Amino acid sequence: MIKAIYPGSFDPITYGHLDIIQRGLGVFDHVVVAVAHNIDKQGLFTLEERKALIREATKDLEGVTVDSFEGLLVDYVERVGGSVIIRGLRATSDFEYEFHMASINRHLNENFDTFFMMTAKDYFFVSSRTIKEVAMLGGSVKGLVPGNVEKALKAKFEALTD
Repeated sequence: MIKAIYPGSFDPITYGHLDIIQRGLGVFDHVVVAVAHNIDKQGLFTLEERKALIREATKDLEGVTVDSFEGLLVDYVERVGGSVIIRGLRATSDFEYEFHMASINRHLNENFDTFFMMTAKDYFFVSSRTIKEVAMLGGSVKGLVPGNVEKALKAKFEALTD
């Protein structure tokens, strides 16, 4: 079985992320969506909220699990028996950063390769940061994030303004 690890902050998960997960399942037997826990970076959603949103958004996808990790990605991949790291690319600007990260990961552990996937044309402009900005300013994110995420964003920003 080939287990792929798809790491990220997923704050929040978008349809662009889900596109990569679904297409990753067409290549690999199992995809672990691994939410990175960075104590130095405060997200809009807590780690547990992000994991819950991802679980709800992927509940109908067989072969997906949701987990979280701290520390080096390559250590996590090895610990959970992963074979490959999946990274999504939206634009050429993503490639430079992702190439650098893949190179350092390969330096740290030669047992894992990084598999790059281009995000579908309908979502190449979607980022979690942009989604949060649009939602915070009262704009619609319908069609860019799953319904559960849309509701969670609305509730989160309403709570922050009360």
